[in-house]
Amino acid sequence: MADKYQTLQGGREKMIEATVVSTGVSQAGDIVALGADGKLDESVLPLGIAADVKVLEATEALTAGKYVNIWNDSGVEKVRLADATNDRPAHGFVKDAFTIGQNATVYFEGGNSDLAGITAGTRYYLGAAGAATATIPVLPTSVIHQFLGVGIDATTVNTDIADEIVL
Repeated sequence: MADKYQTLQGGREKMIEATVVSTGVSQAGDIVALGADGKLDESVLPLGIAADVKVLEATEALTAGKYVNIWNDSGVEKVRLADATNDRPAHGFVKDAFTIGQNATVYFEGGNSDLAGITAGTRYYLGAAGAATATIPVLPTSVIHQFLGVGIDATTVNTDIADEIVL
């Protein structure tokens, strides 16, 4: 439940709940409130300001912070773990856990803050099973070399995924 504010409607004072999720034009002029997560819902933001995401079916279990690969399954886009050891380049990352068959929200840029052991200022590359690694991928253990981003604190890589290089 969002906070309420006092307004004048039809000559009478009335308490109105602030809008957390917008359904469109009918809520024009409403006062906006933060959601339960302390953030603005994307529905109240102007076009071009929301997160760069795509919702795709997961074809394997994904855990928060993993880098993922988007692939074509007989004409249907799906998502699985990216992996430098088996030529599955990273296209984005997930911020939540998803099971097989669940719709996963894939983020394409920004802070991947669901990691551990990250060193600020260190460059991170795609490793095995969706992991970010500070170790530069080389043959024979890796098939591709792909830069993911730079560590900005102990749990976050500022993701700016580069094209993969086949080794």
